[in-house]
Amino acid sequence: MSILHAESEHLLNAVLGLLERKGIVRPEEITERIASTDQASPARGAAMVARAWTDAGFRARMLADGTMAAEEMGIPMRGLPPLGVLENTKQTHHLVVCTLCSCYPRAVLGYPPFWFKSAAYRARAVRDPRGLLTEWGTSLPEAMQLRVVDSTADYRWMVLPMRPDGTEGWSDEQLAALVREGDMIGVTIPGVGANKS
Repeated sequence: MSILHAESEHLLNAVLGLLERKGIVRPEEITERIASTDQASPARGAAMVARAWTDAGFRARMLADGTMAAEEMGIPMRGLPPLGVLENTKQTHHLVVCTLCSCYPRAVLGYPPFWFKSAAYRARAVRDPRGLLTEWGTSLPEAMQLRVVDSTADYRWMVLPMRPDGTEGWSDEQLAALVREGDMIGVTIPGVGANKS
């Protein structure tokens, strides 16, 4: 173990001990939060999207309060920044970026992909979002409004993409299998036959 790693671990244990002594957090809560973070993946967000496509009541709740909708799906959100959900429509497409660092809705999408954290993605999403989307293979009609939304330390965002045509009668599991991580950030659009990435 390196000296730096040992010092970091000592500092972490000291902070955790202080939080416990002050009654701010119990050790079990820390263990649960670590386990929950480790289990988080884009599959959680995809399940939310699929349910929103098939359940109008859930869709309305998800758009009104993403945090509450995530918790309704069994995703622990306590202590995390609020989750906002942006609905893509035939008129408007949303693209999520964190212009300062890599703020990301980890509870529902897992750890951010390497490209989301890159300076190139962050700059390009702001300066040339249509060009960026084209590189991802996402072509939007010229008349469609493109909104770039900044995910911050205070508020996290995910996208509710449009349901692909030809999926009527599909189960939530079948629909969730169509939804890629990029679809919930807005760099890609789900479609029948789309490859998982």
